[in-house]
Amino acid sequence: MFAYVCLGTNDPKRSQVFYDRILACLGLMRCQTPDEEFGDWAGWGHYARYGADQLALWLCPPFDGASAAPGNGVMVALKAASLAEVDSFHRVALEFGGTCEGAPGWRPHYNADFYAAYVRDPDGNKLAVVCRGQCPEAAVGGEPLGV
Repeated sequence: MFAYVCLGTNDPKRSQVFYDRILACLGLMRCQTPDEEFGDWAGWGHYARYGADQLALWLCPPFDGASAAPGNGVMVALKAASLAEVDSFHRVALEFGGTCEGAPGWRPHYNADFYAAYVRDPDGNKLAVVCRGQCPEAAVGGEPLGV
């Protein structure tokens, strides 16, 4: 469904360090953009054929020159492959200037297998990191949940 998601930043260099660190916890690296100049833009994920094939998270200062501001009710959720990745993402986010919006843990009110953490980046953008399919047997009435 998505080609990319873009978040605004007021300090591209600071944000790039923050996102390099937290997205590495999920095995994501910077997009390679050979022969393309993006200035203060930085992206993580997949980017090929000059953007004709991409799935990425990008950061940039707003085009209108105004300050970047997070949207009320806007959140980007990222997929984690394990509970440990969720925990690491949250810890590293706090180490590099993020703020906690919800510590890592089970969220059975969403679903029995919903393990997540929530942070805000240094610009105030809200991020979730979610792992599904790995829950304790007790959470699903004693039945193991397939991964």
